[in-house]
Order: sequence, then C-alpha cells, then structure tokens
Amino acid sequence: MLALNVKNETSRLRAVVLGSAENNGPTPSAEEAYDPKSLEHILAGTYPVEADMVKEMEAFNQVFQKYDVQVFRPKMIENYNQIFTRDIGFVIDDVFIKANILPDRERELDAIQYVIDQIDPKKVVRPPEEVHIEGGDVMLWNDYIFIGTYKGSDYKDYITARTNMQGVNYIKELFPHKKVKEFDLVKSKLEARDNALHLDCCFQPVGKNKGIIYKSGFREESDYVFLVKLFGKENLFHITRDEMYHMNSNVFSIDENVVVSERNFTRLNQWLRKNDFIVEEIPYAEIAKQEGLLRCSTLPLIRD
Repeated sequence: MLALNVKNETSRLRAVVLGSAENNGPTPSAEEAYDPKSLEHILAGTYPVEADMVKEMEAFNQVFQKYDVQVFRPKMIENYNQIFTRDIGFVIDDVFIKANILPDRERELDAIQYVIDQIDPKKVVRPPEEVHIEGGDVMLWNDYIFIGTYKGSDYKDYITARTNMQGVNYIKELFPHKKVKEFDLVKSKLEARDNALHLDCCFQPVGKNKGIIYKSGFREESDYVFLVKLFGKENLFHITRDEMYHMNSNVFSIDENVVVSERNFTRLNQWLRKNDFIVEEIPYAEIAKQEGLLRCSTLPLIRD
C-alpha cells in the first residue's frame, strides 16, 4: 500500500504521478480550448506538437530519477491529453481527493486508477457534484491550506473558474484542524496575461519560508497582503505580468533546497540560486503554451 503523506509544497519528495504527453491527440479546435493561452496558440498555429512535449516531460522524469523519486505515469488513452495530473486529484496529509474536473476529463482519473488502488480505500474521497475543486488551486503550507477560487457572480460563465466556494467549504469540513484560507483570483476567458487559471499561476511557496508571487493575480489586495505578512516581503520574489504569463510561479520543489524550473526563467533562477537553492533547469516552454507548467503536471503522493 502507498502510505500517503503531503503536508506542504517543499518537503523531500518520495513518490509522484507525472503526467504523459504520449498519444496526445490532434491540435484542438478553437472551440475546444479550455483556457485563453491554449486558444492563443491554436489561432496562431504555434500549438505544441507531441514529440516536443514528450521530450520535455522526459527531461522532468530524468530529474526525478536523479533524486530517486518513485514515479507513476498514467495509463495511455489514445489521442488524449494526459499532461496535467494536478487537475485530477491531490493529496492533503494522508487523504487522496479526487477532483470534480470538467466532465470531458473524467477518463484521466481512470488512467491512474491503478495508483489509487494502492491507497487505503478509507483514505480516498470524492466530493459531491456541486463541489468544484482542482489541485492547481490547492496549496499546502503546514498548518495552512491555501485555496484559489473565484467569487464573481458570473462563475458559471467562466471555463477558467475551476474551484468554487463549495470546494473551499468542503476542504474546511474535511480538515477542521487546518487553517483554510481562500484567495479570490483574477480570471479572463480572452487574455492569458490576465488569467490566473489556478492559484499556482500566481503564487507558490519554495524552501522553508520563501515564495514566488504575482500581485495582480489576486482580485482583492487584502489576499496579497495576507501572504506578504505571512512570508515577509523580503522572502517573496515578485514576478511581472509577462513572467506570470510564462508561468514563472509554476515551478516544482523536490526538496526544501531543490527546485525544478524552466530554463528560460532567467531572473527567477538567479534569485533562487542567490538564495541557496539547487535549480534543476529543464525545457518546458512548449507545455507552457497550454497554460500549465511543472507543478501542473505532477501529483505528489508522498513527501517526508
């Protein structure tokens, strides 16, 4: 059995589900786009091709092998995008929560059922239908659970609004001993530079007390101020609108001092090294065109 344990974003990683770009299917039509960034690349003819994405994911896999992390991959579904495993489930403490994702993506959960079968069934939960919650919006920070949401009355009109307040309340009930703090995120169906698809598109902790943050990703300044007070302004790396667009906050920690980052994130990677992090740089710019990056394509199961 897999003894699940995830309490934060940065403790030493032992087991993870890494998505797959194999047999990814044809370029979607504009009508099929789930987010404004994918749409932008579909219309421009620059949507990523499978061979490039497979290569990028293999580079990520190699880093996991280097650090002796147990890696599970989804079973292959023909002509289907299975890159972003973070959307389909997540672990809090020792509980695996199946996400209520867009109905079209239900098959992705089936593809990791062999992993779920290795978990104590009492530790696997599925929220009721009215609860919307995706792993990219759920961030663990020891006693805290940070959750990205969208509080606009037009929630149902936004395919980019992925976690509702019912999702926040569901987690509060499931983990009454934790401090659950929600963040109201800026959403756009049309402009990827103004769309925080998930919380990890505008914030992520690194190390023991640091974080990467994009101030304009929060609809309420008080949410941004909360994080500044909690982490300390001097411990936060502020990214620009363009860096947010390229997903600079969507890196992935293998340990408190080891961060996997995209090789083009020059300013961020310099800051990380200056703060004594080991930075494992890999190419991931093609996958980024689908408005997801390193954290999005992982589902951590066990950390120390």
